[in-house]
Amino acid sequence: MGDIAAFFLASGTFLLGTIIPFLFVLTIVVFIHEMGHYLVGRWCGIGVRAFSIGFGPELLGLTDRKGTRWKISAIPLGGYVKFVGDVGATSQPDPEGLEELSDSERRTAFHLQPVWKRAATVFAGPFFNFLLTIVVFSVMFTMYGRYVAEPMVAEVRPDSPAAMAGIEPGDRFVSVDGTSIETFGDVQRVVSARAGDPLVFVMERDGEEFRTVATPEATEQQDALGNTIRIGVIGVVNNEALGQPRLIEYGPVEAVGAGISETWSIITRTGQFLKRLVAGREDRCQLGGPVKIADMAGQAASLGFEWLIQLVALLSVGIGFLNLLPIPPLDGGHLMFYAFEAVLRRPVSERVMEAVYRAGMLMVLVFMGFVFWNDLFGC
Repeated sequence: MGDIAAFFLASGTFLLGTIIPFLFVLTIVVFIHEMGHYLVGRWCGIGVRAFSIGFGPELLGLTDRKGTRWKISAIPLGGYVKFVGDVGATSQPDPEGLEELSDSERRTAFHLQPVWKRAATVFAGPFFNFLLTIVVFSVMFTMYGRYVAEPMVAEVRPDSPAAMAGIEPGDRFVSVDGTSIETFGDVQRVVSARAGDPLVFVMERDGEEFRTVATPEATEQQDALGNTIRIGVIGVVNNEALGQPRLIEYGPVEAVGAGISETWSIITRTGQFLKRLVAGREDRCQLGGPVKIADMAGQAASLGFEWLIQLVALLSVGIGFLNLLPIPPLDGGHLMFYAFEAVLRRPVSERVMEAVYRAGMLMVLVFMGFVFWNDLFGC
């Protein structure tokens, strides 16, 4: 009986501590993404057959007065909006189905709309993800402010990249690789994503500026959620005396500006990471799929609701960025076809589109398999 009780206790803890936070995070991110497609599509006069959170068999749903089926499906790893004229959840055109549509349906069919309406509808999904991240950070900055420290060097580790570059205690960071530096956190954000890249540092010493080059070295650290991450460091330390840590409080307008800046910073670092990953300069173990996200959601929930909301923001901007990659069936792949159509003034041929869709789908499936492998078997 004790073993059975322990099993149910562990199962309940896993459900409440991991699965529910995971579903909460993923559902919000997916809902906002698909709502972007839906709202802009409706604004453009496009008909919507279905709005689904999840894939596969429908678990729960209802049909509104406009004929849209709103539903929750069995596999909670995404979602979709199916417009009039779509052959499936990936928004591919259905030539035979389009021919069978009534005149009124053809006026609202997605693939018969001007290219700008289709592009706006597709782009709206990732854009809403970015908006969600901006909103979350803006609210967080308004409520809690942000602790910052002056970008001063208190200590330099011997034989570190900073020491070899001639950086000394008392120096102040002015810019790193062309990025203006205002706080010590700015230095960490730039350097952490650039392990192995020679960076130009503009430093201030005794009122005079000088330039030097240092190459961050890779090191493993624990993040706030307990995950082991690989980042770049140059071997400098800030302290309270020189850093003068302080809390910056934001009004609503200033918080929105800070939220936009923070979101753009994450987008930039994500792009740098993917570029370096493709070039073989990043550790593939940094990539994770649903299992890793679920684990992070559980850890964030254990730290407090504000940590869970921050994870929503980070995941949202990541989903938005990945969806803009020019790979069918992602949103970026659709936008790529629409760009060609706008330039050529005619749609891409069905044969070419189908071939590219198949190749893109294969790439997406291979990537999904890769992150699942990382999740299940590690590195």
